[in-house]
Amino acid sequence: MNEVRVMHIGIAPRGYVKQRMIAIAKGGPVRAGEPKHWVSSLESLAKVLSEENMLLLEMIRHSKPESLTELAKLSGRAKSNLSRTIQTMESLGLIEISVARHGKKIPTVAYDKLKFEYELHPARPKTA
Repeated sequence: MNEVRVMHIGIAPRGYVKQRMIAIAKGGPVRAGEPKHWVSSLESLAKVLSEENMLLLEMIRHSKPESLTELAKLSGRAKSNLSRTIQTMESLGLIEISVARHGKKIPTVAYDKLKFEYELHPARPKTA
């Protein structure tokens, strides 16, 4: 039976993520289950995970295109627009790109499931 690959995405302000990465680099503890991939806002995550892009992820998983050109044909999207979307998804870790002979870029979906974590911060005390 295949193991389900789960991508855990954290949503936090850039300052928080930067502090966590510095703390980890200095040898601080990595919390169990802590996300490895981060975005700075719900809005930025929503742009990447739009309905159109989620359909694109499903298309990549099921069709297994052999190149970005093939994916552009399958999806009906312009290759230049598709390339930008693919780069964004790759930078977040949603897809992986391998390079075949003749320089063809082959996209694959790296995960089977996505989980999101958004920490609600306690209210700040009011100052007089």
